[in-house]
Amino acid sequence: MIRAIRWSTLLFLGFIVVTQQVITNGPLIALDARIANAGRVDFPSWIDFILMRIDDLGLRGLTATALMIAAIYISRRFKTWRPLNLAILSIIALNLAVGLAKLLIGRTKPQLNVDLIYAGGLSYPSGHASNAILSWGVLAYLIYRYAHVDRYRGRLASAGVALISMSVCVVSLFRNTHWLSDLVGGLFIGAALLVMVIAIDRFVASNSQLS
Repeated sequence: MIRAIRWSTLLFLGFIVVTQQVITNGPLIALDARIANAGRVDFPSWIDFILMRIDDLGLRGLTATALMIAAIYISRRFKTWRPLNLAILSIIALNLAVGLAKLLIGRTKPQLNVDLIYAGGLSYPSGHASNAILSWGVLAYLIYRYAHVDRYRGRLASAGVALISMSVCVVSLFRNTHWLSDLVGGLFIGAALLVMVIAIDRFVASNSQLS
């Protein structure tokens, strides 16, 4: 638990640092502007369609639905409420943490061509980035934990979560739907919550949970 708390704290501190940059208009914000103002390739419609589907992997509705369906199945399969409880906990924690930060900071999106905070926007932190890393991360962990897959497959699952999360972020930059700092902040807060959810499962006893 101490190691998990340490990692979660470090990730949360990363989120705080990025937030400080956003609020104080630090050097990271200059990089935000350069990326947002960079020329974009005019892709064919079929590539735009693929990019939008990749971006959808960070949608709250999609990630939450996939996680809940899997958690319900695993709970029924192994006759324990633990997977479902972890899924619900992660969704609630994510919506509270990210939702509150969005409301407090109120950052506008880059598509408006103006970067303002406390302006009623909902850009920071990126819900797509945080949804992707937390929801797919918890799903991968539940499969690893209850299907008793080997360590190699567990690492492949972790790599898959990282790939999905980074793909969502890269597509968001291509489509100019988020500032870079939005995405970095979203990854930090999502990863911090993921570590804590896994730590809770590992260290809170459950007689019905298989080990």
